[in-house]
Amino acid sequence: MDSPRADVGNWQAAPHNRWAFHHVRDILPTAPIPNDPDDVLALPRAPRSFDSFSLTATDGSSLDLEGFLKATATDACVILADGQIVYDYYDGGTTARTPHILMSMSKAFTGVVAGMMQYAGLVDLERPVADYVPEVTGTAFQGATMRQLLDMRTAIPLDGEQTRAYEAAVNWTPYEPQDREFGIHAFIRTTTPGDAPHGGPFSYISANTDLAGWVLERAGGRTFAELASEHLWRPIGAEDGASITLDRQGAARCAGGVSATALDIARLGQVMLDRGQRGGRTVIPQALIDDIARGGDRAAWRGGEWGGPFFFISPKMSYRSGWYTVDDEPQTLFAMGVHGQNLFIDPARRVVMVKLSSLASRIDYAALPLTHAAVPQIARIAAEAPPG
Repeated sequence: MDSPRADVGNWQAAPHNRWAFHHVRDILPTAPIPNDPDDVLALPRAPRSFDSFSLTATDGSSLDLEGFLKATATDACVILADGQIVYDYYDGGTTARTPHILMSMSKAFTGVVAGMMQYAGLVDLERPVADYVPEVTGTAFQGATMRQLLDMRTAIPLDGEQTRAYEAAVNWTPYEPQDREFGIHAFIRTTTPGDAPHGGPFSYISANTDLAGWVLERAGGRTFAELASEHLWRPIGAEDGASITLDRQGAARCAGGVSATALDIARLGQVMLDRGQRGGRTVIPQALIDDIARGGDRAAWRGGEWGGPFFFISPKMSYRSGWYTVDDEPQTLFAMGVHGQNLFIDPARRVVMVKLSSLASRIDYAALPLTHAAVPQIARIAAEAPPG
């Protein structure tokens, strides 16, 4: 049964978020990211048994796969093995065709769009942002490159007041009359430079990705939604259109505002897994995927704000273009967002897993390690279990 209906004042809070996360278009202004309905990547079904899956919950109880998904407030889960759907699950009012907000998984989405535009010759990720958006001159972003924005390696000093201003700017919360004209671009213009140089350790600032979207619009001469449709959503063969939330001036929230179905995010993961190939043609340059997988700076990650907190996942991690890499054997790529949004890619086992959730907390410190403990086991079973 659906949770209570939500509005702009409560949509991110439980229990309203269970309904709101797959009804974002009913709450916030959005722009469509069209697919091509005549060119959909087929995902054949080959169900497999996950009866052997077992995970110990924080209370000591044993969880089967469905128990794990319910314990982590999962709304949709899709598991692909070698391009086939071996398991899918929907709850909380979602279906296979229901779009769900990706939160900060949107950063990985934006990172691929940026890379696609780079390889199309439309943008140079090594150039200063001010070359495309002169409005950043004199702000905290002056001197930063697109690469530094995408890799969270800018030195942007945001205090509590500026953080609250950013939250108002993105149009995800109620606003006072004086904030009516205040949006993402205006927020960026109000930031002030700090003392540290850009290019240092990892520092997670969502406004970096929103500014990256602004750069892409200037470089491509169209809205981010139009660019994302042309350079990513249509090429990967999405079955349904996606969308992105907008601020009060119509700027896209590239850091967190994308909504899409779990199946279409799985399609993105599969194309990444297939090194950009689809039906005998290249739809994402292999060099872009290789750069995401191997181009991150481990030292910048270790010395950054999440090197310690994420040590439980692996001591060998990096961040590139909105994607996290776990550089163990085998390597895993993942994208994630608050309230439990996840895409995992295991190239060695040829497994993709999408898990979209509506956790009550932005960061659930029980669900996060539980999920990262579950994924290797799920990948192993998906890769080895015979079709059932």
